[in-house]
Amino acid sequence: MHNSLASKLLVRLLLLFALVTVISIVILSKWGFDELTSQTDKDSPPNPSETNGYTYALSSRDAEIERLKHEVLTLRAQLVLLQSNRSNNGLAGRLPLQGSGYFSSSVSASSSVNNSSSSNNSNSHLHQSDTTIASLTHHYDCSSYIRKQVGAAEILHGLPLNNEYEMIPFNHFTFTRVYPIDLGLGKRVVEKPIGYRRRDLLEAVNKALESLNRNHTARARAKGLPVSELGRYTLDDFVEGIYRTEPTTGSQYELYFQSIKHQTTVVRKALIMRPFAPLQTVQLSEVPASPTIHVIVPLAGRLRSFRSFVQMLNKLADQRLHLIVVYFGEAGLKEAQLIAGGAKRVQLVALNETFSRAKALRLGAEHIQPEAAKAMQQDALLFMCDVDIVFTAKFLERCRWNTAPGKKVYYPVVFSLYNPHVVYTLQGKALPSEEEQLVISRDTGFWRDFGYGMTCQYRSDFLQIRGFDEEIVGWGGEDVMLYRKYVRSKIKIVRATDPGIFHRWHTKICTGSLSADQYRACIRSRALNEASHAQLGFLAFRDEIAAAMAHS
Repeated sequence: MHNSLASKLLVRLLLLFALVTVISIVILSKWGFDELTSQTDKDSPPNPSETNGYTYALSSRDAEIERLKHEVLTLRAQLVLLQSNRSNNGLAGRLPLQGSGYFSSSVSASSSVNNSSSSNNSNSHLHQSDTTIASLTHHYDCSSYIRKQVGAAEILHGLPLNNEYEMIPFNHFTFTRVYPIDLGLGKRVVEKPIGYRRRDLLEAVNKALESLNRNHTARARAKGLPVSELGRYTLDDFVEGIYRTEPTTGSQYELYFQSIKHQTTVVRKALIMRPFAPLQTVQLSEVPASPTIHVIVPLAGRLRSFRSFVQMLNKLADQRLHLIVVYFGEAGLKEAQLIAGGAKRVQLVALNETFSRAKALRLGAEHIQPEAAKAMQQDALLFMCDVDIVFTAKFLERCRWNTAPGKKVYYPVVFSLYNPHVVYTLQGKALPSEEEQLVISRDTGFWRDFGYGMTCQYRSDFLQIRGFDEEIVGWGGEDVMLYRKYVRSKIKIVRATDPGIFHRWHTKICTGSLSADQYRACIRSRALNEASHAQLGFLAFRDEIAAAMAHS
């Protein structure tokens, strides 16, 4: 009887596995392997009817798989219990044969002992079967929880938040440097990854390498090609990454790889997550082709800074870079036009109005040349900038990597340089050239984590979110309002320290025409930009220090 029941359970188990296999084959043949295993960025919006049908089919498939998993786990537990009972019964049947003399002389005692032993063995096997069921259920619950954590995290999509303080920024890192965003007056602006931080980042990079190489092997076998070591990624191919930790879901890592052996231009990106559990590879994808960046700069006067800005652009020699300058007023307009005329791919829009950064950035987005917009399929990548900003070619790559229309925008945390006359005079050094001043250290500047003026985003997102508040006139405020709009939207914000973009120190004048809030913000920015805490202390106690030095 037990053999018959065991056979029936085995048959049911095999039928269930066969059913799961058939369902999987049907789904894979209908939608294809690529659509189920990867998500690719698409420029055009999908057909709503196709999307709804696809989503419904996926949800039905998931529900069916969940039900079948529960049945398989139940059958496995029943099979283990049946096998345990059968082995227990066989053991009990052999016990009297081993001690027949003792059994015949004391029937009642032996009977009570055997009954007690049988009861204990039965309870023991029941406990083992319960443990097996609990173990299988725990494994299933753990996998479900990990999937739930990955789905709840802001890693593949943005989540609407209440305000800008809920936004968790990323930290930029390489193998040798970490640029932390969570700073205080006593912390370094750049650190070496050591201890637990190094172990954490190295484990994430190794997980990404494992996934990338497994994907390479699977593709080679699918195409019938020999699996070689040439296409495999190594630690040397790791370029850089960013990471952050969400308190409720786990740590997120966005890692970039480029093969050194092949000297290819293809950059592969790996999204890795540690949902307070084993790391999960969320997505593997190729970074799309680099689009043209349209740099929009509002300007009123500041011609010396404008000349330096244009010279910086010429040194970059990036053919996929266009500059749009929106100039306010007539003073200095002709000289600004001469400076712009000496550079390539520069467009100047003149307005005889009161300066408004919000209006300038909107007009700059609207004045993109038609041929450039057509090449971008009526969309364009914008970099909203200021004339005091200096950036490198590597920053421009990150501007492209961290933006996607309808999906994500990039808000880099700029490194703001202190007043060089204070920094180098206190150290007894001569003033270096402007290029040599671009140094990230505790004494030369700070991460401007309260500034949101520099941003890379697509024009379609900027227009859809209804841009800036143009009622704000003068200095400051409009960039925070735009940032808050994105925070409350479903577009993902990539907020990370970026070692390739600097804010040069310049004299800041806070006029009485500003509102009370704008004036306080201007004074705060002026004080923070002047020097470090220690350097300001030296200036404040300069007379006391001089007197002490004279007495000594």
